[in-house]
Amino acid sequence: MNRTEKSKENLAGYLFILPNLLGFAFFILLPLVFSLILVFTEWDYLKGFEGLSFTGLANIKRALHDEMIYKALKHNLIFSVASVPSAMVIGLLFASVLNKFVYMKSLIRTLIFLPYMSSLVAIAVVWRVMYHSSEGPINAFLKSIGIAHPPGWLASPDWALSAIIIMTVWTYIGYAMVLYLAGLQGVPKELYEAADIDGASGTKRFLSITVPLLKPTSFLIMVTLVIMSFQAFAQVQIMTNGGPMNVTNVLALYIYTQAFEFRDMSYGATVSWVLFVVIFAVTMIQWRTQKKWQNQW
Repeated sequence: MNRTEKSKENLAGYLFILPNLLGFAFFILLPLVFSLILVFTEWDYLKGFEGLSFTGLANIKRALHDEMIYKALKHNLIFSVASVPSAMVIGLLFASVLNKFVYMKSLIRTLIFLPYMSSLVAIAVVWRVMYHSSEGPINAFLKSIGIAHPPGWLASPDWALSAIIIMTVWTYIGYAMVLYLAGLQGVPKELYEAADIDGASGTKRFLSITVPLLKPTSFLIMVTLVIMSFQAFAQVQIMTNGGPMNVTNVLALYIYTQAFEFRDMSYGATVSWVLFVVIFAVTMIQWRTQKKWQNQW
């Protein structure tokens, strides 16, 4: 191939990826850079770009002394610590059962995975109705089994965050299950056969063979679910809008409130970068722990 033909081939390749590069530049890169600029400015967006005024580190200082950021971050941490391990454990159990010879396996797998693929907004609306303290089916069932005073769920400061976590775990289970099912296909059957010959019980085989060999899959699921949990917004905004008494306010919702309800775009951008730093730090910590599983890759 001569130089002219090679140049034409390179040009054709660049033209093929140009739409994607333009989309990335206009919809991701430019907004990202502009949000960073907003951190150091005060923007009255009703005036357009003329409303931009440089304020230095004022927004960062405000964020460092904003108690609501720390409360929202605390709620994010609780949300992540509670939802991610729960979804992983339940997803692994479902995957292990479905990996065996189960009747109507494809249908059951689809039903479990369906909540993850469904609209989170629609799911949140349905669960909000189910959680209704006086007319919801959940409390109706609890009363039917003898619990005279069931939780107030979304109306209770003690139960609101737990209620959202339960709904979120329900949506995450299908994602974890599908990835674990894929990981189980790579576990050598010879190991199970050898364990059977040695007389190992089903629980022993699960803990000594299945769980260790699924560590790379578990790492992938953990990283992605942690990022998703820190970005939780739709279910919180629809089910409680941060209430009652701000006990379910998370960083993503706080960003929305500052930027679109209080119309403080600059401070909303600042809080969004706080969220980015938190997610980046958590992801890097998880990536460092990956070294423990390098022998499994």
